[in-house]
Amino acid sequence: MRAIMSTILLLVLAGGAIGVAFSFYQWHRPMAQAAQAVVIAPGTGTLAILRQLHGEGLIPPPWTIALPLVVSGDMRRLKAGEYAVTPGMSAGDLLDAMAAGNVVVHAVTIPEGFTVAQIKARLLAEPLLSGELPAHIPEGSLFPDTWSFQREEARSALIGRMQARMRDELARAWEMRQADLPIATPEEALILASIVEEETGIADERPLVAGVYLNRLRIPMRLQSDPTVAYGIAPAGMQRMLTLKDLARDSPYNTYTRDGLPPGPICNPGRDSLEAVMRPAETEALYFVATGDGGHRFARTHAEHEQNVRAYRAVQRAKRREGQ
Repeated sequence: MRAIMSTILLLVLAGGAIGVAFSFYQWHRPMAQAAQAVVIAPGTGTLAILRQLHGEGLIPPPWTIALPLVVSGDMRRLKAGEYAVTPGMSAGDLLDAMAAGNVVVHAVTIPEGFTVAQIKARLLAEPLLSGELPAHIPEGSLFPDTWSFQREEARSALIGRMQARMRDELARAWEMRQADLPIATPEEALILASIVEEETGIADERPLVAGVYLNRLRIPMRLQSDPTVAYGIAPAGMQRMLTLKDLARDSPYNTYTRDGLPPGPICNPGRDSLEAVMRPAETEALYFVATGDGGHRFARTHAEHEQNVRAYRAVQRAKRREGQ
């Protein structure tokens, strides 16, 4: 009898060892055949997650990996989200990634100088974001950058992150400002930075453009900025060139007809434009005009400016002749 009991015990132990070995083999066995993504909805329980993954052919039957799942500690730590599955990934690899929350991160780029209307359109067109946008988003409150997000992140949450970043960037730039600037508040600096952003896309020119406008504010002299006029006419973006009639039409944003800064920003400026306003180039220039090839010519007197304007018009005429 003792021999029989010993034999039975050995068989049980052997069977248990085989079961343990099989379970860990299943845990480490490559399962995924191709690269894909798996999405676990928020609120999904552990057993439902395991059933979903098994149904998609990414893990073996859940009971076959119960032991290593418990030993790993992943059983109670699986998180919802989107996960990248790579060829040859095992059940253990995937469940470890889900326990660690290594979700797929997506990105949306908001260029410097985009208006709120343009940013709204871009976020609404991003299918991996969810929900509505806030009803009111102040112009200039969103920091332009390449923003990372997870699938199904709320658009309102991303807006909140962009606004918090703009507050931080503006505060940081304000702390580094020169002492003699003719602007009294961070809000005024933001308005001027938005104008600088719209006037030039060349980083090296931004401190010069800022210097021109700050010189004008000191005199005082009207800013006469075309982008402010355009924003006053069409905040969502003008689809045509400005005319002389537009420049003469009074509005709160027409800096040809109104003194000082407009009532608010005209776009969402980036860090370079914020810093250009806080630490502008030392210049006596009061004027600038496009060169016709992307840059600008700067002038101290109106007479010099008129010469630069004539040079610009000559370039434009030559381009039109070449295009005929």
